[in-house]
Amino acid sequence: MERLTIFTLLFLLLLSFLSFSEGGTIGVNYGRIANNLPSATKVVQLLKSQNIDRVKIYDSDTAVLKAFSNSDIKLTINLPNEQLKSAATRPSYAAVWVLKNVVAYYPHTLIESIAVGNEVFVDPNNTTNYLVPAMRNVQTALAKHGLDSKIKVSSPIALSALGNSYPCSAGSFRPELVKPVFEPMLEFLRKTGSSLMVNAYPIFAYQGNSDVISLDYALFRPNPGVVDSGNGYRYFNLLDAQIDAVYAAMAALKYDDIPVIVSETGWPSKGDPMEIGASVENAAAYNGNLVKRVLTGSGTPLRPKANLTVFLFGLFNENQKPGPTSERNYGLFYPSQKKVYNIPLTVEEVKTWKDDSNHEKSGGGGSGPAASPVTGGGGRGRVRKAGVKETWCVANGEVGDSKLQQALDYACGEGGADCHPIQPGSTCFDPNTLEAHASYAFNSFYQKNNRAMGSCDFQGAAFVVSRPPRFGKCDFPTRY
Repeated sequence: MERLTIFTLLFLLLLSFLSFSEGGTIGVNYGRIANNLPSATKVVQLLKSQNIDRVKIYDSDTAVLKAFSNSDIKLTINLPNEQLKSAATRPSYAAVWVLKNVVAYYPHTLIESIAVGNEVFVDPNNTTNYLVPAMRNVQTALAKHGLDSKIKVSSPIALSALGNSYPCSAGSFRPELVKPVFEPMLEFLRKTGSSLMVNAYPIFAYQGNSDVISLDYALFRPNPGVVDSGNGYRYFNLLDAQIDAVYAAMAALKYDDIPVIVSETGWPSKGDPMEIGASVENAAAYNGNLVKRVLTGSGTPLRPKANLTVFLFGLFNENQKPGPTSERNYGLFYPSQKKVYNIPLTVEEVKTWKDDSNHEKSGGGGSGPAASPVTGGGGRGRVRKAGVKETWCVANGEVGDSKLQQALDYACGEGGADCHPIQPGSTCFDPNTLEAHASYAFNSFYQKNNRAMGSCDFQGAAFVVSRPPRFGKCDFPTRY
């Protein structure tokens, strides 16, 4: 009887350990828009020293692929947006790309997936229609080498692809994207056993609605939670609500069996004066609590058994990224390889880690309807107070086309500007010039950020004017 009791206790102890250690997976995005980063070889050494075994990059750079050879680190590579048209319309192009960037390195470099494009739906170059054909051609090319079951093909989407996100149980994709893109893409993901990649940033929703969204709710700290009026679940963090909005959107199209990978999420350690919440303390709290949540958690309220794979953004602070100060301060590490702040990255570290960061003042109680315009898009342009002088943001053509294009790509991509009106055939496509399109995008970004200080700069590529811009017949809004 005594032996049985001891055995039972040991068994229960083992079960408790397993229940703690069985969770999701943490990876990191390795961006390289900087001129002061360590070599790829040193980066691999850094990753191994931190026990990070999953990495996503934004291209298929030869030096990087070689450096990761025999490292046992799983790698997601990217076919960039500017190559989508070629990969979609020329199967031979996709075949050669796979041969040169995958077959030449696999399996010594553990390429586990290919991200075809990145946030394609906000790409100012209008590449949306090429996305699914490009994914299919890349998959066909992998199959020719017997790699189609070993390497998954997907594409990261921004949360702006959702037409409705609140309550998250009513999540739906933008109607104009459903038939031409989402239905065929989700069908492709189902047939190939792949996951939908989603870039989700709770900080954007918090910054746009800090008067009603609790900072604790955004940072995974203890809070009363927010009840979804549609499904009755209580949410205790904003990221879960964002992910469940995507799950709900897929379920509405009868694709509720497809997993989700959070391909980007993070919090900046520094920002401009008006970038609410950007601080070292909050970055440490968000990423540290997120890692703890993922490694020890068990899915979201809508999918409690789904263990998430989450890629933190990013590995380094990148000093050449355009946009506000925050864009250059998302890194876990400085280029010197020194930590920006301390967070756990493994289950063992999670066991002893505590959120000791200073609790900054939370805005609001996080309980009303605005406690989730979940994506952060719809609530950022609040009605302005009477008497405030109207201003607009326009492009500075003197910086040159290269810098202007880079800033335009940011504004329409990660910046979340409304760039649909400057697509071919839309109301503001004409005049079809880089300066006109950039001005529209910069103004959208500026207005959506409530004309915050630093939101009309783009490293010198934009400036504020006090009279309405005039490019053809296009109107430049001051409210979103």
